Amino acid sequence: MIGFLLGSVSQRAKSFLYRVSLVMKPQVVFVLGGPGAGKGTQCSKIVENYNYTHLSAGDLLRAERSRKESEFGQLIDNYIKEGKIVPVEITINLLRKAMEETMQKDDKKFRFLIDGFPRNEDNLTGWDTVMVGKADVKFVLFFDCSNEVCIDRCLERGKSSGRTDDNRESLEKRIQTYLQSTRPIIELYEKRGKVHTVDASRSLDKVFADVKVVLDKEG
Repeated sequence: MIGFLLGSVSQRAKSFLYRVSLVMKPQVVFVLGGPGAGKGTQCSKIVENYNYTHLSAGDLLRAERSRKESEFGQLIDNYIKEGKIVPVEITINLLRKAMEETMQKDDKKFRFLIDGFPRNEDNLTGWDTVMVGKADVKFVLFFDCSNEVCIDRCLERGKSSGRTDDNRESLEKRIQTYLQSTRPIIELYEKRGKVHTVDASRSLDKVFADVKVVLDKEG
């Protein structure tokens, strides 16, 4: 079933992106970092100051998990609670749909911050299978932060966020998943010369000052 879904996603993505390619390919920045590194907060600041649309892979998955008619809701819930990475076919389908809807509403909205993706080699392979040549990945914006700071931030956030994965047990699993699966993807892009690293352990304003330098340079 998963293989069929990937093929279906690929065909729909090719059809949609062929149409919009006559105007402009989606310009994508992958935003990566550990849980609690401040990816979402910084993406919100970027959207306020630059012409980007923020797509959070995690938020899209949580929204899909909560949608009553979703056939993947329970599966997504199980993966998130275990701190595991949701099957790539589901995540790419949600990202593709979100980009499609955004560009259909406004064809000038073709620049996207994709937050929390790709999280492992399977994610990257899936992206290349479906989206290669159909969307341009400009670079990776990497928010580098120590595990201790990330955990403390998430525990504080968990007091009000209502997120089921903002607890120490889930966080420790998420940190290990990040170190084992996502860091190698960042290192791969570093070898390609496509990573901009920002020290995310500092205050929001100091971090964003460095982000602005990157975006002003990259356009």
